[in-house]
Amino acid sequence: MKFEAAHQAFINKHAEQRTGERRGRLLRGHGHGETLFLKNIWWPLYGHFENLHPEYEVLDWRRRSYFGDFVYLPKGLKLIIEIKGYGPHVQDMDRQKYCDELNRELFLQIAGFRVISFAYDDIAHRPEQCIWLLRMLLSRYHPSHKSTNLLSLSEQEIIQFAISRTKPIRPADVIQHLDINYRTAINVLRSLVDQGKLQAVYSGNGTRIRYYKLSERLEFYEL
Repeated sequence: MKFEAAHQAFINKHAEQRTGERRGRLLRGHGHGETLFLKNIWWPLYGHFENLHPEYEVLDWRRRSYFGDFVYLPKGLKLIIEIKGYGPHVQDMDRQKYCDELNRELFLQIAGFRVISFAYDDIAHRPEQCIWLLRMLLSRYHPSHKSTNLLSLSEQEIIQFAISRTKPIRPADVIQHLDINYRTAINVLRSLVDQGKLQAVYSGNGTRIRYYKLSERLEFYEL
């Protein structure tokens, strides 16, 4: 099924399940930015909309209704996804609205939701970057079928470890972080270099690897 047909069926399904303001909010609130997120980010990543809910209602700390652009509810995860344009969320926001937004996001975190936001400009012009970031986040909760062996799981963990650090990684860092032996650490690091996910940095004479760093390209990550 093509995106346009799948998207229309997705919205129709949720509209049929709602009444009153919840239905009206879906029909009014699901606009261009939200559709573009599904087309450029979610559909290329998953190819379906299972467990995804558009314009999803939750209560904030004041017991007022708040509608998240999307809520993703697979087993073990409650993820709110917001699409933010520069104008409505920066230029047009006064101090009170800014405080309210931060308080709401903190309350939702307390209530067990993870809240993430994507800039409209990134969705429109840099979708590969958004896909990579979202894939990296969601791989922690439901690894894909590609991640069924120890090597691929170790590869994911090393990439996430490298992202979290402010400096390149050495085999000793990987050994300590994953509690694996030297040979396994070297094999996984070499595999990541072969895949183009890491770059090996050599010593002055070019005969010995000093450390490994993330590749400068983002779009190749397939976690």
